[in-house]
Parts: sequence; structure tokens; C-alpha cells
Amino acid sequence: MDYSAIIAISGNDNIKKSDAVIWLEGDSLSRMNEVVRIYKAQLADLIVVSGGAIHARPFTTPAPELARELYKQGIPEDKVIIEGQSQNTFEQGIEVMKIAAQKKWQKIIIVASPFHQARAYLTFLQAMANAGLKIQVYNSPAKDLAWFEQLPSGKTRAELFADELKKIDEYGKKGHIYPIAGVLEYQAWKEAQS
Repeated sequence: MDYSAIIAISGNDNIKKSDAVIWLEGDSLSRMNEVVRIYKAQLADLIVVSGGAIHARPFTTPAPELARELYKQGIPEDKVIIEGQSQNTFEQGIEVMKIAAQKKWQKIIIVASPFHQARAYLTFLQAMANAGLKIQVYNSPAKDLAWFEQLPSGKTRAELFADELKKIDEYGKKGHIYPIAGVLEYQAWKEAQS
């Protein structure tokens, strides 16, 4: 399947002021600078750190540890929500949508690494649909990350990107991603909102 439109959208979204920025755990601390940038630019009122990482891989860090890194950056504790239950991207989407529903959020920004952002976006849209919500989900992948640097996982981000395309197919078979045709319609709806 051709994912080029989804990859383009998820890598170049026009983010708007949102209720929260979501830091998806993974890729060590490489996503933190983008999360902090968004918060300090007042593009999000809160930060959700999402991911339990019980079955930790070399490049994952549990949400409570990520939150401690935010506190070191001067982010107040009352501005950070820790979602530490999820063990994968689909569960992250489910748990974050529970929080969004409870807090009546209308807009969120998700931050993943560039190799992961497209699948994260598709997964969060499916979790949103499963929760019966219609909110604006924006993408802001971490910036300035090397594509060919050897990571603790033993792979480069370029290799992980190739893996992500396979994971999109796998998630699709499980019903864990939003239908590709529906994403363009959703994106047009989102862009038409104020």
C-alpha cells in the first residue's frame, strides 16, 4: 500500500494551540526537546508522558522516568500527566483517548520520532474513532535526529522506518490503524477547524 500521503502529512502538520502535547516513549530521550519546545512556546497547556515500558527494550524509558527529565527542564509537576499503563502504540492511543475524553480535550499534539510518526498518527486516529471522539490530532515529530546513527536497539532510524512500514501493515490487519482513505478526509476536516 502507498503511505506517501500519510508520511508527508505526519511529517509536516500545521499544529495549532492544543490542550496537551503527548510524548510517546521510545527512542530514548530524543523526543524530549520537541515536547519542551511545544510546551514553552505555549502551544500546549499540559504534557502527557505516555508509555509503561515494562517490557523495556534498549531505547525505551518508562513514563515516570521521562517525567523526571521534564522536571529537570523546568516543567512544573502539575503540568505533567503520567500515563504509565500502555505497552505499545495502540495502547498509548487508547489510554490517551481515555484522558482526552475525561478532560474534554479538543486538540492534542503527538510527538514521536520521524520514523514512527506516521504509524503513531494512524493509530491515534483509530483509538479516537474507537473511543467515539472527534478531536484534532496534530503531529510534531522530534527534530534534528540522525537517520543513520546506530541506536541502542542495534538499528538506525532509517532501518526502523522500514520496520514501521511493515508494522503499519500488521496494525492494519489487527484493525489498529485508521483507514488510509479516511485519513485524508479527516485531515481536510481538521484543517478546516479554527
